[in-house]
Amino acid sequence: MSLNTKLTRLLGIRTPIVAASMAGASGGALAAQVTLAGGFGFLAAGYDSPEKLQSELEIARSLLNLQPHDLLPVGVGFLAWQLELSGAPATQLLSVALDNNVRAIWLAFGKNLKHWVNYIHEHNNKRGNTDPVLIFCPVSSVEQASVAVNEWRADVIIVQGIEAGGHGSSQSLPLLTLLPLVTAAIGPHGPPILGAGGLVNGAHAAALLTLGASGVVLGTRFLLSPESLYTDAQRRALIEADSSLSVRTMAFDYARNTLGWPQGVDGRGLRNATVEDYERGEDIQILRSKLKEASLKDDTSRIVVWAGSSIGLVNKILPAREIVEEIHEDCVKYLRASAHLVSSA
Repeated sequence: MSLNTKLTRLLGIRTPIVAASMAGASGGALAAQVTLAGGFGFLAAGYDSPEKLQSELEIARSLLNLQPHDLLPVGVGFLAWQLELSGAPATQLLSVALDNNVRAIWLAFGKNLKHWVNYIHEHNNKRGNTDPVLIFCPVSSVEQASVAVNEWRADVIIVQGIEAGGHGSSQSLPLLTLLPLVTAAIGPHGPPILGAGGLVNGAHAAALLTLGASGVVLGTRFLLSPESLYTDAQRRALIEADSSLSVRTMAFDYARNTLGWPQGVDGRGLRNATVEDYERGEDIQILRSKLKEASLKDDTSRIVVWAGSSIGLVNKILPAREIVEEIHEDCVKYLRASAHLVSSA
């Protein structure tokens, strides 16, 4: 059984489940398997070189059994602040994605996002009306959503609550508050609006759809798939964690020297010794030295393990396709069950 929403109609997919763009975790295999299951998968350009991005796109194309010039039904996510760095291979990275005929681009966390949105629009204008590249924009406030829709003409809006793993606004509202605010502001004739943040199962998906979302974006749940680029040690850490260990912090960005994020953005991951040392005021150079040594050993007592607030609800590793199928089936079950709550009496 399929679900029918603005997102499924836009993308021609069976279920409104999207795998988030996660730097260091979302590669071509994960994106392809989510798409094969009837959802839509993103891979992350993140901190990759153009050559690495091309390699991951070739993996996706091979798994989807597509020819070089076929439309590639996956998306690529970009950290705009990385594109904006002096000397960054920005146009080369974007060209790799666009030349591979990807279906969508995810643009997030930049000081001049409009520039990159315009870059994609210009590409679409040159190409004509055939399969335009869709622009997905994450937002963390009503104001950001209004700009993305009215000024940037984004094709899909991703409403990211404070519960989301990885990077996001430290001032974002909880998703169950923020999503209705955004849907009310944008209105029924706007683009598809997706919910993101702390979503790991079919009950979450059903709840968001009844709140007015056209789909859901999951990140943490897909980290616990063999197709993610996370290591076995990172996956074990996620399975063993409860939700109290999921914290927002700048510790990992200081320790990794990834400090180009826009003001007000931090990351949610599992509390470990790096976070504790940072909170105690450990010298940054010492913090970085400890992290570098831990990275060589894949030591999750110090390396970053991004995780959303619902990590305590996830306790098993499944192939990405099975994750999509399980969430879809459970979502349908909960939607059907909710109909029984309405009485004609």
